[in-house]
Amino acid sequence: MTQIGFKTDKGKKRDRNEDSLFVLPQEDIYIVADGVGGQNAGEIASAMAVKGIAEYIKERPLRGIEDEAELKKYFLDCMRSINQVIYDTAKQSAENTGMATTVVLLHLTRGNAYFINVGDSRAYICRDGLILQVTEDHTYVNELVKGGSITKAQAEIHPHKNMITRALGGEDKILPDFYRLETYKNDIIILCTDGLYGEVSQEEICDMAAASNSMSELSRDLIQRANQNGGNDNITVICLRL
Repeated sequence: MTQIGFKTDKGKKRDRNEDSLFVLPQEDIYIVADGVGGQNAGEIASAMAVKGIAEYIKERPLRGIEDEAELKKYFLDCMRSINQVIYDTAKQSAENTGMATTVVLLHLTRGNAYFINVGDSRAYICRDGLILQVTEDHTYVNELVKGGSITKAQAEIHPHKNMITRALGGEDKILPDFYRLETYKNDIIILCTDGLYGEVSQEEICDMAAASNSMSELSRDLIQRANQNGGNDNITVICLRL
């Protein structure tokens, strides 16, 4: 039985919450999104993403899809479909121009965890007191780090650290990343927006996860810690213990 906890908070500095989350336990689907864009367009984009993905999956049940290549195609088709809807909506009115959203999605099935992401919302897995960042950030500074131009420490204080290079709805074509990991009993998986990891270190996240007996309490405590450390952005987490 998977334990699930989730929470979202606007943080201490933002007027509104442009993050969204959705859980579909019956399909073992979990989604976190972080909207970008002026006015309230980011809020609209992230809500469209999570609701659109959830509806896509409800209309096209995943049961029976076991082959990894089939699963990859399924989620790529899903992301392309939602991307087109957000992209078209953004073009229809001036106040929605440029709206887009990050998304990180988890699907658990047959002892495996599949992750699909676009943007810089992250998935972590905590196991045996260690934490692994599963997803890769689609950001300008991460490209600099990969190219050797700057260090990870420099990336954390870079003036353009929040500039994302891929987003759902940002362009008419989309290129998500797709990952698979084997899962084990007592693994803790955390999906989150940058409002969490921008304020709380990976080591701290890992320590808090290892010490927690309740995923609902872990979700609450992570958000509380992010706010204590500054709360400069919206914060959203989904925590699962397998």
